[in-house]
Amino acid sequence: MTWRLPGHADIESAAARVGEKVRHTPTLVLHGEELGLPYRVVLKLELLQHTGSFKARGAMNSVLCLPEGSTRAAAASGGNHGAAVAWAAARAGLTADVFVPTTSTPAKLDRIRDYGATLHLVDGDVGAALAACHAFADEHDVPLVHPYDTFETVCGAGTLGLEVHDQVPGASLVVLGCGGGGLFAGVANALSGSVPVQPVETVLCPQLHQARKAGHPVPWPSAGVAADALGPPQVGRFAYETAAALDTDPVLVDDEDVLAARRFLWDRVRLLAEPAACVALAAVTRGTVPVAPGGTVVVVVSGGNNAALP
Repeated sequence: MTWRLPGHADIESAAARVGEKVRHTPTLVLHGEELGLPYRVVLKLELLQHTGSFKARGAMNSVLCLPEGSTRAAAASGGNHGAAVAWAAARAGLTADVFVPTTSTPAKLDRIRDYGATLHLVDGDVGAALAACHAFADEHDVPLVHPYDTFETVCGAGTLGLEVHDQVPGASLVVLGCGGGGLFAGVANALSGSVPVQPVETVLCPQLHQARKAGHPVPWPSAGVAADALGPPQVGRFAYETAAALDTDPVLVDDEDVLAARRFLWDRVRLLAEPAACVALAAVTRGTVPVAPGGTVVVVVSGGNNAALP
């Protein structure tokens, strides 16, 4: 298939394909005064998704699109995507090999094992894990389920956008975290022409920011509290081309703001989200996302694979 960005119909097809295999996650309304803001904030609770993150959407759609007769799948991940592929493969009757950096959160490693995958620990970062996974997939002729930069993954992630459209009519803006950018690309294309979507990165994981400056995706090192989930070697082509088509630049937040947003979610809402899942709320609470008074902002809380607060 010629490379292209997915359209609304493609994402609708993915939603029909995955059906009830993924959860239609709930929303929670926070009135503006709770956050000191002049508008309403609606949390999209994707941390309640199967495997504890939005990654289940892209993984399930990708597994269901594997070539007929496939019995095995491979994946590389900081943790969340690996767990999602392990879960989706098990649901489809396949085995999974998942490559993960040795620095990944122990809770995420435990989830991958719990879903029955063979776990391969790789020295280095997510890029090293992805390289090892590619080599394994080529050697053993195993299809690789990419964490963020294939048509199937992006369309699966975009099903979240279709749910937001139905759950929050009249939304002014959707704000979400961006690492490799599969979620941003999927949701932005699902809601194109309907609701704008604002990606958020941390200062220490600015892959889309750097790509927009360079005019194309570029390798960039990652660090900080969100690096295990938002620190790919570089932003994906789907995310970059979506941002270019929509002329959208990411908002950047500091790690301190991310941890403060995470603490707010626990202290005030009793939601234990992982740091990467709090970057969108951090941008909102810092006031770096422009919203008219009286509007409604949807904030995606993308995952909750943590053992405890830091």
